[in-house]
Amino acid sequence: MPVINRQISASSLLTRAILMLLTTFIPPTLGTELPQVQVTNVRRVFHNGEHNAFTDLVRFKNRFYLTFRSCPDGHMVHSTASIIVLESEDAVKWTPVHRFRVPLRDTRDPHFLVFKDRLFIYTGTWFGGTETIPPSQYDVNLHLGYAVWSDDGRAWHDPQLLEGTFGHYVWRAATDGQKAYLCGRRKINFAVAPRGEGPEIESLMLESSDGLIWRKRSTFQEIKGDETAFLFLPDRSIIGIGRRGSETAQLLLSEPPYTEWVRSDLGRYIGGPLITRWGERILVGGRKNLGGGPKTSLCWLIDGELHEFAELPSGGDCSYPGFIATSPTRAIVSWYSSHEKDEKGQTMTAIYMADLEIED
Repeated sequence: MPVINRQISASSLLTRAILMLLTTFIPPTLGTELPQVQVTNVRRVFHNGEHNAFTDLVRFKNRFYLTFRSCPDGHMVHSTASIIVLESEDAVKWTPVHRFRVPLRDTRDPHFLVFKDRLFIYTGTWFGGTETIPPSQYDVNLHLGYAVWSDDGRAWHDPQLLEGTFGHYVWRAATDGQKAYLCGRRKINFAVAPRGEGPEIESLMLESSDGLIWRKRSTFQEIKGDETAFLFLPDRSIIGIGRRGSETAQLLLSEPPYTEWVRSDLGRYIGGPLITRWGERILVGGRKNLGGGPKTSLCWLIDGELHEFAELPSGGDCSYPGFIATSPTRAIVSWYSSHEKDEKGQTMTAIYMADLEIED
């Protein structure tokens, strides 16, 4: 059983309830044997000569959507970055349907959310100015969340700033059907120094009734806050996977009203974390840094522990997966990677997809 490292009384009803969730969420009928997963049809779905990264996938109104950041100037903060949205009827042939950017800002880390019958894309934006700024001038206090949205996947609203997110680096969103929730990390007390990110960062759960105006629900990481993905369980309890910089990631658990959190160490680094359901199981994805360099990895989360079932073709600058289950035994996954070279022998950073199938 994972160690609880948030200071909550051992007699807390919340603590005991969450620990029960860890051991009882996976139905007994699934047994303890881990299913094998076959990875097939690995394909590069997008490369335009730019740095393409940070993917997400969603199904909306019987069509598939893929989004990612594309930038001619590379991975770091550049105001030339934009967000691309592709659409598909079969998850095989993809067609561009939208591309947007925010002037003077680097739009990055796009994530989908279907909320109140509307498809949102949330993006965190660094202030980049008119010219590329050095990393020493990156300032989370100037960060701002933006959203675009569509009612049909074809016509998109122009980027709109998210009220309540100035000074917050917004990341993945989730919904319980009634409200929307975002991970927003920020400098503790909005400290003027240091710039960039580091241990002086806290992570907040932000809450919204309309997907556009946000307020603080709770703080779930008091220090070393980072990218965090949330998943709601049927009883409205929530679990999350929290990156902790270059340290090992944490499993986060809470119950309504999400003001108290239990955390446990997962024993491995996870970059760009994803947490979602596949049938009756919980899947976790992201970048691992175990021997052989960075790789994009997929795992089962069972009783608070990770069990890897796939290492996707990837390397170097990579990961940030998206996922859609198309049936209880079939799924598609997206990610980005820089493990291939173009026709000139230069390293490319492109978008990839693969089919997944649970073997009998």
